[in-house]
Amino acid sequence: MTTLTVPPVPISPKDDAIQLYKAFKGIGCDTATVINILAHRDATQRGYIRHEYQTMYSEDILKRLSSELSGKLETAVLLWMHDPAGRDAIILKQGLTTDFINLEAVTEIICSRMSSQLKTLTQIYHSTFGTHLEHDIKYQTSGDHEKILLACVSKPRYEGMEVDREMATKDAKELYKAGEKKFGTDEKVFVQIFSERSRAHLVAVNTCYHDMYGGSLKKAVKKETSGLFKTALLTILQCAENPAKYFAKVLHKSMAGLGTNDTTLIRVSVTRTEIDMQYIKAEYHKKYKKSLNGAVHSETSSHYRTFLLSLLGPNP
Repeated sequence: MTTLTVPPVPISPKDDAIQLYKAFKGIGCDTATVINILAHRDATQRGYIRHEYQTMYSEDILKRLSSELSGKLETAVLLWMHDPAGRDAIILKQGLTTDFINLEAVTEIICSRMSSQLKTLTQIYHSTFGTHLEHDIKYQTSGDHEKILLACVSKPRYEGMEVDREMATKDAKELYKAGEKKFGTDEKVFVQIFSERSRAHLVAVNTCYHDMYGGSLKKAVKKETSGLFKTALLTILQCAENPAKYFAKVLHKSMAGLGTNDTTLIRVSVTRTEIDMQYIKAEYHKKYKKSLNGAVHSETSSHYRTFLLSLLGPNP
């Protein structure tokens, strides 16, 4: 469920484009107006605004926003302006670019998205950047981490809710044999099952695993694997069970301790607002006994704070 609040009566994209143009004119930028418009328009409306602005003023509004805004606010707004698949492609390209390498972000995007979403974003990645996502993954990653990422983006997965219980039991046995039962770990089995099975199926495998061996599959993954490969498997498993709970943890971690990981805070806030942020806020409150809005308010400031809180919507 989205936390985005849009005007009850839709505003014409042309009017929005005119208001934004006025906000950019003169000395300095009327940032409050920019936020008030863009943080309250859905992906389709933002696309129309971009089109209208280009038509009316022969200028890409993204370039104008980049020159008018700065710092964390610029990063957040520019990412927000794209549709979900285009945005994911940008995050992946940035994360796989040598100067800005961020394999945690790459792992999060690939391992938390549905098979159909990955198919769309790989196409957009290629048409936007002129290179194949698989190629960039191979260039910047290695070992079992590389294998799981490549398997996720190249193998189509069933997305329905039907589960073959017999197969789930068989998979649970295979994972036990490949991990906790043996000395060392047969990572190939983990890669195959985690990348090829549906979310509903993995939840069933987890239940079977617990019923048969008394421990959770999550604990087995933590014990038997390490590094970014472990992160990838845990992301897949946690997003199969409860994506909102997973992203609540990611957000909490981004703001825990000294300083804030704004890259992560921006990425999750912007990518989940129109999908499941309402559920993430509920999970956050349930686990950490405080509101996500309150945490973001205390960790951010100025227009950057206003923009993120606008996306998060009011406290329930």
